[in-house]
Amino acid sequence: MLELQNICYEIVENNKKKKILDNVSLSIADGELVVITGPNGSGKSTLSKIIMGLIKPTSGKILYKGKDITNISICERAKMGISFAFQQPVQFKGLTVKDLIDIASCKKNTVIEACEFLSKVGLCAREYIDRPLDSKLSGGELKRIELALVLAKNGELNICDEPEAGIDLWSFDALVRLFGERTKTYLVISHQKRLIEIADKIILLKNGVIDAQGDFKNLQDKLTNQVCDRLGGEA
Repeated sequence: MLELQNICYEIVENNKKKKILDNVSLSIADGELVVITGPNGSGKSTLSKIIMGLIKPTSGKILYKGKDITNISICERAKMGISFAFQQPVQFKGLTVKDLIDIASCKKNTVIEACEFLSKVGLCAREYIDRPLDSKLSGGELKRIELALVLAKNGELNICDEPEAGIDLWSFDALVRLFGERTKTYLVISHQKRLIEIADKIILLKNGVIDAQGDFKNLQDKLTNQVCDRLGGEA
């Protein structure tokens, strides 16, 4: 479904070029759950934004269903079936949750249909369906609503940047079940062990390069060492 070929991304910092990503190549098949993990600053969010088209790589190529989409706009990618859930959700004042679900799915949903999307991300649907998107909603609530919009859009490739951020344990259980269903293809940026454990493929990024990739069984020791290094201890 998706193939990245030698993706590089550079920025200029203090009049010097700095590499954020360096020759990153990977592939994602239909129906896979792929988790990208790694230390803070390793380039995870940058990579996800490049795939969505929010930023353009310095060099390299992005193929989606065999088509080169490297220079295609974010709107065109969305029309092709690629969805994105931000680490910090975007707020739309003046709209209700139901309004946004209708916009995301490009149709007028019944209350029951809209509630199904909310229930899948751990929200009590009847309490949220008519709520406006304002400051009364917490960051965790906004995060889950945005994930519900991704479901409503029914994209084929869904990119989620730290979907667990700011949500409670019970809602996180719902997310684990959602990603575990494999009804769509998911690329998830996460540090959460429970998501990493159920992934078909784990991509470990470090200093802008792929340090390792494989399933949890094959990468368990390396992932454990990474956590210990971050905490200043030994495995």
